[in-house]
Amino acid sequence: MDRGPRDGDDRPGRGPRGSKTRRSKTREKRKSRPLDRTVMRDLALSYVARFATTGAKLEAYLARKIRERGVAEDGDGRSVELDVPGLVADFVDKGYVDDDAYARARARDLTGRGFGARRVEQALWAAGVEEEVRADHAPDEGESRNAAVLLAKKRRFGPFGIETEDGADYSERSKKRDKQIAAMLRAGHSFTHAAFIVDAAGMDEIEDWLAEAQEDDMGRTREQW
Repeated sequence: MDRGPRDGDDRPGRGPRGSKTRRSKTREKRKSRPLDRTVMRDLALSYVARFATTGAKLEAYLARKIRERGVAEDGDGRSVELDVPGLVADFVDKGYVDDDAYARARARDLTGRGFGARRVEQALWAAGVEEEVRADHAPDEGESRNAAVLLAKKRRFGPFGIETEDGADYSERSKKRDKQIAAMLRAGHSFTHAAFIVDAAGMDEIEDWLAEAQEDDMGRTREQW
């Protein structure tokens, strides 16, 4: 049976073949409009509205957009001067960008997912957070231990895992221990914390270890007051 043309010419709501391609090209041209001051500011506003960020990350984003799309020209054919650092500084002054708030939230997020202090430091450094701010939001001993225990629970390391079968020899147990410690090191935990958890005899030992750090942290807080 002849079903007629299949190119979509006479389907309701469909244009001739190629119209979709033309629309895509039109959108592409619209997206690739070179940046002037207004467009750059609009891009920056959209970025900070969608993402928690730092001044360094916003500056890198705008620099990338300038490389991708180029800079608009003025009436005389000269490239418009774009002050990226000035725009970022303005956003910081207005509170649109807050490195301290970003560092606080990022550190809490990472430790809450079981990552250690070293991974927190690396993440904040990569985001362009200054050293002093990174130090202010580094996990304390209690937070670091809690994060290490959280990871061990998730991955079933040490006393949180299935007990080694009696038939397992020393070599097998040693390999398992080494793999678990290595995984915790990759997650940013110290060797001391990783080894303690993996080698812990049971949950009572882990709980005492956590309580000890909490008491020490409370003592230091009282001293600061």
